[in-house]
Amino acid sequence: MWCAIYRCSRKAETYLYVVRVDGEGDLSRVPEELLTSLGRREHVMDLELTPDRKLARVERDEVVAALKERGFFLQLPPPAMPK
Repeated sequence: MWCAIYRCSRKAETYLYVVRVDGEGDLSRVPEELLTSLGRREHVMDLELTPDRKLARVERDEVVAALKERGFFLQLPPPAMPK
């Protein structure tokens, strides 16, 4: 499965993964309210989610399941470390 990944301007370290269709990220299944709250989106990369693909902060299977079910996956920043 191929996906497009976008960095979100209003939320630091937040990335939106969407299914890639015809070489483009398909944002049609992402709720408009979510798109608005995330601000401007900057395309970071396209990525093939193969079974052996390792992702830095999330499990590949979680991303694939969300893309199949909802059409998008939102990667939030890691929790803040206590001081």
